[in-house]
Amino acid sequence: MNEFSTLTLDPALAPGLEAAGYTQMTPIQAQTLPDILNGRDLIAQAPTGSGKTVAFGIGLLQRLDPSLIRAQALVLCPTRELADQVAKEIRRLAIGIPNLKLLILCGGIPLRPQLASLVHDPHVVVGTPGRIQELTRKKALHLGGVRTLVLDEADRMLDMGFSDAIMEIVGRTAKDRQSLLFSASFAPEIREMARVILRDPLEVTVGGEAEKPAITQYFYEVALGEKPVALANILAEHKPESSVVFCNTRRDTEDVVSALAGLGFSAAALHGEIDQRDRDEVLVRFANRSCQILVATDVAARGLDIKDLSAVVNYELPPDPNDYLHRIGRTGRMGKDGLALSLVTPREMPRAIALEGSQGIKLGWRKAGTLARPRNLGPAAMVTLCIDAGRTEKLRPGDILGALTGDAGLQAALIGKIDVFATRSYVAVAYKQAGEALSRLKAGKIKGRKLRVRQI
Repeated sequence: MNEFSTLTLDPALAPGLEAAGYTQMTPIQAQTLPDILNGRDLIAQAPTGSGKTVAFGIGLLQRLDPSLIRAQALVLCPTRELADQVAKEIRRLAIGIPNLKLLILCGGIPLRPQLASLVHDPHVVVGTPGRIQELTRKKALHLGGVRTLVLDEADRMLDMGFSDAIMEIVGRTAKDRQSLLFSASFAPEIREMARVILRDPLEVTVGGEAEKPAITQYFYEVALGEKPVALANILAEHKPESSVVFCNTRRDTEDVVSALAGLGFSAAALHGEIDQRDRDEVLVRFANRSCQILVATDVAARGLDIKDLSAVVNYELPPDPNDYLHRIGRTGRMGKDGLALSLVTPREMPRAIALEGSQGIKLGWRKAGTLARPRNLGPAAMVTLCIDAGRTEKLRPGDILGALTGDAGLQAALIGKIDVFATRSYVAVAYKQAGEALSRLKAGKIKGRKLRVRQI
């Protein structure tokens, strides 16, 4: 039986597992957790959505001593999006551990607040190699007490040029640490890194042919100037509840969002130059179904918490066939069918042919339609309201839910996902009731206080 109850876990982990509804282990968890809990090093190859974050999250929390105020676990991730998602999962698992301090330390965010947060050592650090390296060099972050080191998506970090930074960071950790390396492939450079960092590791591979998700792939040959309308047509044809449209450049994401908005679609852009607050709001809106289409560069190809993604669209094919697989791997997760749609101009045809060769299949070609003004998907099911208060003001999801079902008079079934950040909170409300809910919240109080509320 592959149930979490069969493992010898710290009782403090039980509330987190129960709150998350985790009872049955996934294959990667069943094959790795017994050895992780016994302190063995690990190198694992597992696909996106396999449950690896829960596996190493349980492992590092099991070894943690909250009474020791020092960094005891370090998780290195290739992007801040993945770091955010990993941190969220670890926090969820750790709700039964009192006074746990977890910090996310990533580049692209001002350094000064991070330095201030390190005045008192955290227990767990999740971050990107460049920023972790910078903070250790400034002697603001101390890694000598790290008991568990996790390299998540190690292949991606090497692709991004982080090899030297990783090795420098590893050199600052304790020699008797436990090291866990997760990668989508066992390329030679990953093998070499494992040889240097790991000690007698357990090797696990999960994700054979029988476990591959069922992803239907369609390709549409279109002229460059017809791409915006062709994109709208295939979205209107397939009507995905939520979709990610991948572009190769930041400018393309903004142009595509503008074109889709002009045609009546609900879309938002995500790329590396968006500041953290705007990035948070875009991802909140997409996750709570108040934005139907996320138009993103490959910064979103890995690490985003996107559940039940109906479709992935390649507005332009990536140069590398592996990047194509990473993109479409966002759909068809957790045993569900997925849909991948790609627009291909004549100059991109060599990339399509390369995909055909790498996948060993004939590509399925279809026509994109030629409507001058395509049908849109209608309004998003939900609307997001932003409340200018959060954890700092001790605001909780229950306070927001109570205000909406009380003073605002909404039925609980009309209220969607609630996200509480440090200084802001977001709640999804059914589209038809959003205006009334906003007016009533503005006129009323939340937790006995008058708070600023707006629609985003």
